[in-house]
Amino acid sequence: MSQASPIPTAQGYTAPSVTQFSVFLPNRVGKLHELLTSFENHPTCQVCAFSVNEASDYAVVRLITNTSREARSVLRHHSLHFSETQIIVAEVVGELSLSRLCLYLLNAELNIDFAYPVMLKPNGAPTIAIAVDDLTLAGQILRRKGFRLLGEGDLPRPCHDDDD
Repeated sequence: MSQASPIPTAQGYTAPSVTQFSVFLPNRVGKLHELLTSFENHPTCQVCAFSVNEASDYAVVRLITNTSREARSVLRHHSLHFSETQIIVAEVVGELSLSRLCLYLLNAELNIDFAYPVMLKPNGAPTIAIAVDDLTLAGQILRRKGFRLLGEGDLPRPCHDDDD
């Protein structure tokens, strides 16, 4: 009698995700420019997406970079206050539209806390960053429905000219 193979389960599944940084900035002219310039001047870390939520005294800038470790270093070097959260980045192409993505999550009674587009895309496909209340379940559903989910390693790296 042969031994049966274990049946794969959802336990232990981790959805591909990326780290989003929520950076707290004083709401003053030039602060967003300073933040973005600090990443443009970095040789290996670049901003792939960002969103600004503004209030009277401060702004919260949500951003995704291609390397969270380096982003953390940049933010700490500039003494910026920030928090981190894991979010899903999904390509929305063809039949796998944004409205379908929302419908699939709605059918599972998952909330989308916020969403914003990703500027730098590895395949040139429309891509969206979404924060949901259950990352694992959302990842399982979207992958099962055929969506391509991106991890940090899938995000583009800076191109360097070799003009020495």
